Amino acid sequence: MVAGRLGGDDQKGPRLDHGGGHRSVHALLPRAFPHAAGRRPIGVNGACGYGTSLLLGVLQGLTEFLPVSSSGHLVLVQRWLRLDAGSPQMLLFDVLAHVGTLAAVLVVFRHSVRRFVRRLALEMESADETPKQAWRFLGLGILGFVPSAVAGLTLQRGFEAGFDSPKVVAAGLFLTGVLLMGTRGRGGKKGWKSIRAWEALLIGLAQAAAILPGISRSGATIGAGLYCGWRPRWAAEFSFLIAVPAIVGAALVKLWDTVRLPADQLDAIAWGPVLTGAVVSFVVGWGALRALLAVLRRTRLHLFAPYCWLAAVAALLTA
Repeated sequence: MVAGRLGGDDQKGPRLDHGGGHRSVHALLPRAFPHAAGRRPIGVNGACGYGTSLLLGVLQGLTEFLPVSSSGHLVLVQRWLRLDAGSPQMLLFDVLAHVGTLAAVLVVFRHSVRRFVRRLALEMESADETPKQAWRFLGLGILGFVPSAVAGLTLQRGFEAGFDSPKVVAAGLFLTGVLLMGTRGRGGKKGWKSIRAWEALLIGLAQAAAILPGISRSGATIGAGLYCGWRPRWAAEFSFLIAVPAIVGAALVKLWDTVRLPADQLDAIAWGPVLTGAVVSFVVGWGALRALLAVLRRTRLHLFAPYCWLAAVAALLTA
């Protein structure tokens, strides 16, 4: 994270960057499949349970980090897959898939996280009047998270209906592609000490905009940082700093929904497919996050734009 560089070099140490948006893939799949309404729902159980969980784990791992929007991919698979998102199996799958992607973030940036926590502790114990840099960064992270928290609590249900419309998703994917293409040649040399409060708030608003179907969370937040002249890796790091509470929050909501189910339904959960999907989401998420960081080293986020536009066309073809 930031701690290894708070007092000096902006270019060393692991960095953070979210993909595709913190709207879980499997939780939204049923809303994206109006064409399959007459078919028998498929869960991550039964004969095809492992295959379904494998597919969902891959989708979760990729779209949680790469700037291509999970919702766009939901539309692409709507003709051949249908899931009951309210089933005990899927609710638990949702929780563990979030845990898997969160674990990927913590593993990739474990050294930075450790240094950051240590720096926070040292600054808390320090009695001098020197600027508390680690605490300032934490404050900026909270400021960046607030807009998405407010949007999630007040607007989420209103925008969920958009997932029933491939045209709405296509529009979001197209806008994501435009934003990504606009990052070409963007980015600057702004490091930790140059980050301003209004810039953190702007990136928070970009994350809040990802509540719209088809808008990539990581694409919007990292892109906003590049537009502000941030160093690409700093933009990625801040993006995932404010993404962590969003991932945790989504997992807790689904966990609450799960524990409230009747005991007989909980006992019927097939743990094999569920755990398989969680492990796959972790492994794929780790790889996707490393790949995104490699792309950002050369400020090539715009390379994902054509893919988003193709996904938008595919979404329109399914309308």
